[in-house]
Amino acid sequence: MPTKPMSTPVKAIEPLTQRIQQLERLLEVSRSLSAMLDLDPLLQSIVDVAAELTYSEEASILMYNERVNRLEFAAAPWFKRDVMQTIPVPLEGSIAGEAFMSCEPVMVRKAQDDPRLYRQVDESADYETRCLLAVPLQYQGISTGVLTAVNKKGDLTYNDEDILILETLASQAAIAIQNAKLLRNTQAAYDEVARLDQMKSDFIAITSHELRTPLGLILGHATFLLETVPEEMHNQMEVIARNANKLKEIIESLGEVNVVDSGAADVDHAAVNVHLLINDIVTNYKEEAKNKEVALNVDLPRRRLRVEGDTEKISIAVNNLVKNAITFTDEGGEVKVAAEELPGFVKIMVADTGVGIPQKDMPRVFERFYQVESHMTRKHGGMGIGLAVAKMMVEMHSGRITVQSKEGEGSTFSILLPTTLSQMNAAQRVFLTN
Repeated sequence: MPTKPMSTPVKAIEPLTQRIQQLERLLEVSRSLSAMLDLDPLLQSIVDVAAELTYSEEASILMYNERVNRLEFAAAPWFKRDVMQTIPVPLEGSIAGEAFMSCEPVMVRKAQDDPRLYRQVDESADYETRCLLAVPLQYQGISTGVLTAVNKKGDLTYNDEDILILETLASQAAIAIQNAKLLRNTQAAYDEVARLDQMKSDFIAITSHELRTPLGLILGHATFLLETVPEEMHNQMEVIARNANKLKEIIESLGEVNVVDSGAADVDHAAVNVHLLINDIVTNYKEEAKNKEVALNVDLPRRRLRVEGDTEKISIAVNNLVKNAITFTDEGGEVKVAAEELPGFVKIMVADTGVGIPQKDMPRVFERFYQVESHMTRKHGGMGIGLAVAKMMVEMHSGRITVQSKEGEGSTFSILLPTTLSQMNAAQRVFLTN
């Protein structure tokens, strides 16, 4: 007689179905947790899911406060959250503390009989804990907090399946919490840097404005007195005028940095005569170079070079490079300003036989307020903003500025400017990038 196929009892299927549903829910939760970056909603979501998956009346998260060496409630049921967040939980003498320190889950079936139950929580929240399951939150092997489930529904107690579920959730939660904390800390640091940067910009703007008026008066009177004072006082007045002009240059450079930072700088689209621009700058520095016994030479092609842009801003960039070259070139050295035409570009070069730049400083020479070796700045002075301003002015023209240097042999700064701003094509952009 043929035998009938054996059927699986319904009671045996139900726990398996329930387990599959729990695992599917865990997978769903893991995906959603990884996408949540706002810490407070993330914590609340974790405790809600923990209570749901373990069929608990409630769940909570306690995070470790290293400064005071204790656990503190970071998330709890909404109706008692405010109360519980005021209750510190000690590491010693508490169930959560034991789970945290041992890095192992702690399951308590009769909580009221357990001396480790921290009763202040029940008393403050007007609640009775019957059973409790606590698992550590661990990130890279280090406990950062504890996830707890309290009072399994239906007068049941926790079992090994609940431990597995809560541990799985805790491992995903710990990573999500750490990511959210890192994002929050990064955002806070960014906001603080932005605030300080704004304070710096405001200070520079106010200081520059307040210094211009008295400095203008000093320069005006010094220039007038240079023409009227007796010969024996002429040198002293020249010192006053020369140093006042240096201060004026510093204030103008600070102002230029501030204008670019604030986004208020505009670029004129006009035809810039590169020959005329370079010759004017070199003429202005002939006297200074002569006084230092530095040869200042020009090497320009016969064909007139032109670019589209802002004459004043390009002039500032080249002026700062020439000034920098003369400053760091000693007696008997040479500074040469040259230009050449490339397909779609004009290249301006300022080369010197000066002290050069140490290799370790090369990546930072265009940073504002950055100064090379202290012994060099003590000798030559400066605030470290001339090259930064030059870079800003060049980049406002979609150009590029680079430097080649060898310590003790000199430096060559190169400016690459597109001949047209309004119609700079993709090929030119690739050339600039490379």
